[in-house]
Amino acid sequence: MSLLPVPTYNALGIDVSTLTLAQTREAIIATRGTLHRGYLCLGTAHGFTAAQRDPSLKKIYNAAWLTTPDGMPLVWLGPPGTERVYGPDLLLAVCDAGRAFGLRHYFYGGTPGVADTLREKLTARFPGLEVVGTFSPPYRPLTSDELATFRAEITRLRPDVIWIGLGTPKQEKFMAAHAGTLDAAVLIGVGAAFDFHSGRIRQAPRWLQRSGFEWLFRLCTEPRRLAARYLITSPLFVLHVLAQHTGLKKYPSPS
Repeated sequence: MSLLPVPTYNALGIDVSTLTLAQTREAIIATRGTLHRGYLCLGTAHGFTAAQRDPSLKKIYNAAWLTTPDGMPLVWLGPPGTERVYGPDLLLAVCDAGRAFGLRHYFYGGTPGVADTLREKLTARFPGLEVVGTFSPPYRPLTSDELATFRAEITRLRPDVIWIGLGTPKQEKFMAAHAGTLDAAVLIGVGAAFDFHSGRIRQAPRWLQRSGFEWLFRLCTEPRRLAARYLITSPLFVLHVLAQHTGLKKYPSPS
C-alpha cells in the first residue's frame, strides 16, 4: 500500500477514507522507516459533531493523512461496502502484522500505569512485538521541559508508530500539534483502545459493536463520564446527518 492519496467520502464536511481495515493496516506498515510524520484520526459521531462547532478540529481531521470510520454511524454514511476501521481492532491488527516487518511501537496516553499494562498484555499476546517505550502523561498540557524530554525520547527510540490514547478531541489536537516535530512515521489516535486492551474497562461484545449500539453498552459502564457525550452529542449528530442528506445545510468537502 502506497502513501498516495486514497478515495474518500464526505461526512459532515470531513473527508473520510474508504480503505478497509486490512488496507489501512498495510498503509500504516508501509510508512515504516519513512519519517512520514503524518497522523491518523479515527472518526466518530462524537468527534464529528464536536468538529461542527470547532472549526479548528474540523481542519485537523481534514489535514490528517487518513481519517477513518471508527464508529458505525460513519460507516452507514459511506458508500456501499464501506468497512468499519475500529481503533481497538486496528491496534491489534497493526501490532500483529507489523511483527514481520520489525515495526516499532510507542504507547502514549491512558491513566498512570495503563500504557505499561497495555505493553505487557500485547507483548504477551504477540511474541516478538517491539514496544520501545510508554508514557502516561499528566491530565494537564505538558510543560515545555516535559515536551522537550518527550521529543528527545522519541528521537532516541525512533518508533515507527506512536499510538495516542487521550480521547477525542485531545488526542487529535495533540497529534496535529506534534506529528511534524516527532521522529516517528505516524501517530494514531485510538482513544479507549488503551483501556480496553489493558483490561481497565470492559469492551462491548462483538455483536453489539456491529449493531451500532456499542454506545449504549459504554454508557451503562461509564454513565458519569459518557452521559453528556451520548445523550446530547448523538442527537446533534443525527440532526447534522439529516441536514446533509436533505440539503438543508451544506457541508462542503475540502477536497
